[in-house]
Amino acid sequence: MNRLVEQRINTLACNGSDGVLSHGRKGIEKESLRVLSDGQLAHTPHPELLGSALTNPFITTDFSEALLEFVSPAYESTWEMMRFLCEIHQFTYERIGEELLWVTSMPCLIGHDEDIPLAQYGNSNVGRMKTVYRNGLGYRYGRKMQAIAGVHFNYSLPETFWDQYHAFECSSLEMDKFRAQHYMGMVRNFRRFGWMVLYLFGASPAVCKSFMDGQHSDMKKFNETTYYEPYGTSLRMSDLGYSNNTQAHLRMSLNSLDDYINDLNSAICTREPKYEAIGVKVDGVYKQLSTGQLQIENEFYSPIRPKRVARSGERPTVALRRGGVEYVEVRSLDINILDPVGINQNTMRFMEAFLIYCLLEASPPFNAEDWIGVTSNHDKVAKSGRDPELRLLRDGGEIGLKEWGRKIIENVRAIAEIIDRGEGSDDYSQAVDAQNLLIDDPNATPSARILEEMREEDLGFFNLAMDAALMHREYFADLVDIEEARLRMYSDEAARSIRRQAEIEESDQFSFDQYLERYFSEQGCCD
Repeated sequence: MNRLVEQRINTLACNGSDGVLSHGRKGIEKESLRVLSDGQLAHTPHPELLGSALTNPFITTDFSEALLEFVSPAYESTWEMMRFLCEIHQFTYERIGEELLWVTSMPCLIGHDEDIPLAQYGNSNVGRMKTVYRNGLGYRYGRKMQAIAGVHFNYSLPETFWDQYHAFECSSLEMDKFRAQHYMGMVRNFRRFGWMVLYLFGASPAVCKSFMDGQHSDMKKFNETTYYEPYGTSLRMSDLGYSNNTQAHLRMSLNSLDDYINDLNSAICTREPKYEAIGVKVDGVYKQLSTGQLQIENEFYSPIRPKRVARSGERPTVALRRGGVEYVEVRSLDINILDPVGINQNTMRFMEAFLIYCLLEASPPFNAEDWIGVTSNHDKVAKSGRDPELRLLRDGGEIGLKEWGRKIIENVRAIAEIIDRGEGSDDYSQAVDAQNLLIDDPNATPSARILEEMREEDLGFFNLAMDAALMHREYFADLVDIEEARLRMYSDEAARSIRRQAEIEESDQFSFDQYLERYFSEQGCCD
């Protein structure tokens, strides 16, 4: 075990501090495409029975009108999280008729770009801004890429931890600055070690031929309908998906929160010639929000983001500048077709312990060589992570994935033991042990199991996913009914969200042009 990590773990574990790592707050954002019974992308409007996509805190949409996003409250318990995810799936299935929820990150039969409907949020200025932003994403990256779905894991350490850690480090920093400093250290280390997430939980080793839209691919042909990577883990996180080359030149500094905020603001304010060629408002119609390298902060694609809950109308960077980092958002988890809700408790528990390890491990500032290493390792593992000969870059040299993975797992398990002592169980240790087995046996990873099932059943990617979508719908139909009080909570929230959207639309005092001008100018942006 790394000496620094061991020292920090031992300090946290002694003197009656068993519960210091317990009760961290966890949240899930899980996306799923609505599809028809034949697997084609649904073109129906967002179901009214699910409430307003603009204002329902539990059920919204992402890029497309068909791309549902389930947003959980923050829970201390993974069991509570799973209950919410099961219930929100049940609630949704009962209100979408014969439609299905797609069960993988890589899309269904979605057709061409122009066939993918943009999410609609009503006539308010904030609603129009959300749709125009998505229209801009379509012009910049293509709508197909934006239809890729995933699971986001949000996490914050408990306040008891920060009090003890602040004392342990003998820091003179104010708590908000101390917390931001160490969360940014966590973010840097996640970039260093985040290839583990792709290896352990990647579940997109194949893609339907229709997604390629006739484009040349250097991937292997699984059958007439499917492309794949024999050792691939997460094509979603490869250059086929969110690690695309469009943003390759954008590197936001992770060395401090101020640097990160400044770089994001700079990208928003710096005009990009190829986006200027698109235009903003053309013939009276908005094509995008701006011609900046980024329209807004959320456009920056990263496996992890430092976050703070923003106030109404507040930009994310302004919220971070105001109060520092409140939590981190991990964005590199695929939807796992092997789990009906797309993620399981073992994954969540491992992710929690892994993030704590990323915080406790030494995290020196990034330099140019570091960026080369983390980018190379990410890309290698996404496309060939199960290759037994794979070597990763570390400290100016190379190391085998298994060797490095075992060392990381050793540290993560020590942290899991502390969490378990605080909670009076061995759940976290068992979760880490389950992933440790995957280091030694790549064939047990989700990506390998998916390919093996395709071979055994003689199915292409689409047919495998379609069969699973039908089974998952039956799974939720057979679950015990949602408790009346909790069902009422979901139903009432959906109804309230419709009313809130109407109130927002009625309260607008400016034209859309004026709204955008004020939004950017008041937040210190120059476009």
